[in-house]
Amino acid sequence: ARFDFILDEELKKAAASDEVKAALAAKISRERVGTEIDLMVSGNQPVKAMTHICGLTLFWIVFKLPLQVEPEVLEGCEMFCTAYLDAAWDLTQLIGSSTFNDDQRRLSQYAALFLPFRNTTYKDNKGKKIPVVNYTFRDSLKRKASDAETVMNIHRVLEKFLSLIPSLVSAEDVKVNDGQWSKELVDVPDASKLRVLTGFLLREIKKFWRVALLISTLLYPTHVDHTEDMLNQHFQLDSKRDLFVAAEKAITKLGMVSIFFLYLI
Repeated sequence: ARFDFILDEELKKAAASDEVKAALAAKISRERVGTEIDLMVSGNQPVKAMTHICGLTLFWIVFKLPLQVEPEVLEGCEMFCTAYLDAAWDLTQLIGSSTFNDDQRRLSQYAALFLPFRNTTYKDNKGKKIPVVNYTFRDSLKRKASDAETVMNIHRVLEKFLSLIPSLVSAEDVKVNDGQWSKELVDVPDASKLRVLTGFLLREIKKFWRVALLISTLLYPTHVDHTEDMLNQHFQLDSKRDLFVAAEKAITKLGMVSIFFLYLI
């Protein structure tokens, strides 16, 4: 994908064969698989790379899941993963890739790719529920624990970001939907609630807040099922870009970004 080569049809058949799948699962170390995937995600053609992996029916060999997950992963879920990655990549280009540093851009692609798994869990040996995303990073790809934690944190704050977006982007005084926030965070005057909750959110997600905002726009508005639109490439990226820019400006106008950086210092 990096060099924009076209795969020969015979090569595709060979790569998708059961023999190759078995060899990939048994003979290639997970560390090597993870390294190659990270190069693909960090490169300039991540969508094409994942499309090839899906087309060769290697997605579940590469991104191996635990045996028992809840809820059950739907058939064809890998197509949704690629569609979210495609939308996030295109949206990043529209917004301007310079908005994000290399690490933020890389992890935003993972966050989009694994978005369909954000609420999927499995039980470890002690019966504790663990996000599948954690397993994918640490076991399937053998990547850094910090990558897993960052992507899980991005997924974890999405509902909070989605609850703030209407108030952030509206020209009118829209009441904040505080249903996603714990009680101690909502016992503040309505006039201050947006600023206070935005501050808490930035403190929680830290320097990846723009990445979380980017991924949130893919799910907004929440009452609409966007998956079919993405699969059919009817996703309205221009409106998503405008939404991102408006929310980003509103957060900056609230003074939260400067306060956040002072907090880091």
